[in-house]
Amino acid sequence: MNLEKVYVTQQGYEDLLKEYETLVHVTRKDVIEELQAARAQGDLSENADYDAARDRQARIEGRIREVETMLNNIEIIDDKKSSKVIRIGSTFTMCELVKNSKGKLVDGESERFTIVGSVEADPLNGKLSNVSPLAQAILDRKEGDVATVNIDQPYDVKILTIE
Repeated sequence: MNLEKVYVTQQGYEDLLKEYETLVHVTRKDVIEELQAARAQGDLSENADYDAARDRQARIEGRIREVETMLNNIEIIDDKKSSKVIRIGSTFTMCELVKNSKGKLVDGESERFTIVGSVEADPLNGKLSNVSPLAQAILDRKEGDVATVNIDQPYDVKILTIE
């Protein structure tokens, strides 16, 4: 089965490894202890603690499988490499082009983003998913380029700088 690559920075990779280790070696053991304590209460057919522990176990095991899949398909982004074009791992500053009172397009407020894989995406903190419409519109663009973000109400952005 050929799964899609999971793009992450080195820090994102380390965070996933840490989460995996915690889930497998700490959280999983906690859930097993919860299940044992709930079983000790007697009748399992009407035991809410047992049901809750089983639900938690299912969620934890599902997350472990999800993280394992990500780790097996990971590609670490080289976010230290400078480039003249925007790629996954690039940090850039852009602005939305807005119409002024005379209807002319002018630069709006600038924003700084780093394009990361969807696992690490956090737009409010400047981490933009590589599969987002904005990232798709500006990948392979250079400083000074204008790109149209194709969504229900398309808008244009201008690339100001690429770090």
